[in-house]
Amino acid sequence: MSSAADTPTVVLRNLRIWDGLDWAEGDSLVLHGGRIAAVGETAIDAPRPTVIDCAGAVALPGLIDAHVHMELNPEHTRPPERTDLLQRPDMDRRAREMVMAGITTARDLGGGAWLELGLRDDIDAGRVTGPRLLCAGQPITSPAGHCHFWGGEAADLDQARTVLARQVEKGVDLIKVMASGGRMTRGSNPASAQFDLATLQGIVETAAQHGLSIAAHCHGTHAIELAARAGVRTIEHCSWVGRDGWASDYQDDVARLILERGVWVSPTINRGWQRFLGGNGTETLTRIRTAFAAMQALGIPLIASTDAGIPGVFHHDLPLALAVFSRIAELTPDRTLRAATSEAALALGIDGITGRLAPGLEADVLIVDGDPLTDLAALDRPVGIWARGRPLRMP
Repeated sequence: MSSAADTPTVVLRNLRIWDGLDWAEGDSLVLHGGRIAAVGETAIDAPRPTVIDCAGAVALPGLIDAHVHMELNPEHTRPPERTDLLQRPDMDRRAREMVMAGITTARDLGGGAWLELGLRDDIDAGRVTGPRLLCAGQPITSPAGHCHFWGGEAADLDQARTVLARQVEKGVDLIKVMASGGRMTRGSNPASAQFDLATLQGIVETAAQHGLSIAAHCHGTHAIELAARAGVRTIEHCSWVGRDGWASDYQDDVARLILERGVWVSPTINRGWQRFLGGNGTETLTRIRTAFAAMQALGIPLIASTDAGIPGVFHHDLPLALAVFSRIAELTPDRTLRAATSEAALALGIDGITGRLAPGLEADVLIVDGDPLTDLAALDRPVGIWARGRPLRMP
């Protein structure tokens, strides 16, 4: 398979360009060698470029889903007892469906046998079509804790370091820790913290020694506080779970701690949250919106994520989930799109690679029929997709 560097210069013309931050001047994008060569320019210094008229469509950066599980089958209703070692063809299919929906980057936050790392490497080498993957491998969890079936159980810091070292040896891109319990694991309590502060701090410090950041699964408020104090990079879910359920225990002092420590919140709002907007769970929705409003008022940064792979949450549904995210969190379309492009890239530490349409960055480009800044449903109408400069759908 040819590499992106072998592809000819492509000039996409007659576009409106939203670059991940704002509307860009001009109507052209130039792609060369797998990267963005120019934005907005019409004069091209390249021999025999391929020129494509995009008929007034809108170009934006490829989308980023900050929380997926490539190993999990969303059609299953129960967690796996063990990893299916023969499921790579299914994972390959999921990856292709994702990138063909305009998702050019995703962060895999848990599996049991590092199959997703093999998928990552095959995508990087061009052997499989899919999004850029950042993979955490086996999450560190407490004995019989949330997702213990993935093999990352640790009773103390020494055992946690052993689990972490195993992930480093396999070549992960970051570390995942289950700071609280979760709903998917029998006997696990989402409201309860699974590790104390000293253990979480030790995990963060050890990961940092390997140049790795931490994504922390946190439902309960106490776990959210501990994770923020420990210095994790992202808090996954951030559900503010208390005695009265989801979003019942928002605490302003903990939220301010999140802001002060520079932690990003990855709330995993997927398409299925539409159920709250249909009249079910009105009280819960009010609590959730109150928490989001308070976090946004403080300036806590949010990134788009779906938890794809859990029951009913399909890997390619981020474009549809973003409209739900926008309504649940009461975000403007601009703010929602930033959470799925430029802001997500910053949170994941890849803003020098992707997340914007800017010269020098890799050519992750989504072209849609319609204006997603006024109607996020346009994201579900892709007419052009380039992933790291490789054309996957042509206008």
